[in-house]
Amino acid sequence: MSKALPKRSENYSEWYNELVKRADLAEHSAVKGCMVIKPYGYAIWEKMQRALDDMFKATGHQNAYFPLFVPKSFLEKEEEHAEGFAKECAVVTHYRLKSNPDGKGLVVDPDAKLEEELIVRPTSEAVIWNTYKGWIQSWRDLPILINQWANVVRWEMRTRLFLRTTEFLWQEGHTAHATSEEAIEETEKMLGVYATFAEDWMALPVLKGLKSANERFAGAVETYCIEAMMQDGKALQSGTSHFLGQNFAKSFDVKFVNKDNQPEYAWATSWGLSTRMMGALVMAHSDDNGLVLPPKLAPIQTVIVPIYRSEEDLAKITKRINPIVERLKSLGVSVKFDADDKYKPGYKFAEYELRGVPVRLAIGMRDLENGTVEVARRDTLSKETIPLDGIESKIVALLDEIQANIYQKALAFREANTFQIDSWDDFKVQIEKGGFIEAHWDGTSETEERIKTETKATIRLIPLETTEESGACVYSGEPSKQRVVFARSY
Repeated sequence: MSKALPKRSENYSEWYNELVKRADLAEHSAVKGCMVIKPYGYAIWEKMQRALDDMFKATGHQNAYFPLFVPKSFLEKEEEHAEGFAKECAVVTHYRLKSNPDGKGLVVDPDAKLEEELIVRPTSEAVIWNTYKGWIQSWRDLPILINQWANVVRWEMRTRLFLRTTEFLWQEGHTAHATSEEAIEETEKMLGVYATFAEDWMALPVLKGLKSANERFAGAVETYCIEAMMQDGKALQSGTSHFLGQNFAKSFDVKFVNKDNQPEYAWATSWGLSTRMMGALVMAHSDDNGLVLPPKLAPIQTVIVPIYRSEEDLAKITKRINPIVERLKSLGVSVKFDADDKYKPGYKFAEYELRGVPVRLAIGMRDLENGTVEVARRDTLSKETIPLDGIESKIVALLDEIQANIYQKALAFREANTFQIDSWDDFKVQIEKGGFIEAHWDGTSETEERIKTETKATIRLIPLETTEESGACVYSGEPSKQRVVFARSY
């Protein structure tokens, strides 16, 4: 049996890193800053993909794929965008290697220098809007609603599995519209899709809002976001949706003839959600025993562990359990009957607990005689013995109950760790303890930067669902019309 996980209360960062590795979600790769997503981790990501992809298609979007490489001149066309990503770009300068003249290894062939350097995509606005120029001529060609599932590269100096890696997986939506109103409606609609996914599938309560100008996506007019609270009180940006105005259309000369037969630049949005959400899933719900997975995203929703002494006992248990397994599958439950004799039941219990399997059933010969089964819940770590008859409907109901309970627990935690603060002294004390701080801000970038410099707290969002409230900026004392949400973040 492996040693216990570090405790969250003692070293949250070490707990997270160890849990990701021990639960077989991911590991560091031979390429610095990159990770290997292992089958169990990728199975969770596949469920996330499937849910999101269905939601995208239900809102009229189609999937496409664009090149990994972006010509440097494309990236440079939108100046703010280029400046925002310049420090994170991986650049391809040559297309060939050759044998080293001293006979040891390979070297870059100086004769194979590219005429134009290529950027490994940090995001795809530039290459996609260059493509859209050939797709859009008339208002009848709009809207274009495209999503891409892809990998991107943003060179990182300090990395952490899932939360920040040099290469990561994501989806990126890129849409073109005939009017600003349609583009803004799209931006807000996709933010709603992300919030629904986070809350209904990940059991993760989120706040919806706008980023400040300092935190806005490079090249965007407005950036909308969802923010979630992790168990250490830090915020995690969990999805962003950007209203790009006509910035990219102007940079790439994407014009269309409108209904009045006049030329006009198209209006743009982009939106993305990445494997960073795998990190959110771990940090928002899990405990000192391992993962706690919402049933909707668990690769195995129910595991059945037989307890037996002989092959004859196992055969009797298997005969009784097989029809139950088939009925559960027919009800859409992913179930595993673990009759592997390599490990003792106690070891299996600990492993499935570590991996966050929502429901575990244990059945031995006495249970078989009594027509009962032991049911263990991962979210509460509680156990009860119930009749085996009708177990299938009880498991379906229990999975729904666990999904709701995990969400409510995370929501209660966020509410207990959200504070309205009105004085700078109180702000400095509270930010050290963690949580979300709702405070007045005078709206200036200068004040925002000073707060960040002095406390490492940033404005996570300007809430969309809020009422105006006159007050004084927590830092400068200048007038303010509403509170914004501050936190330290990942």
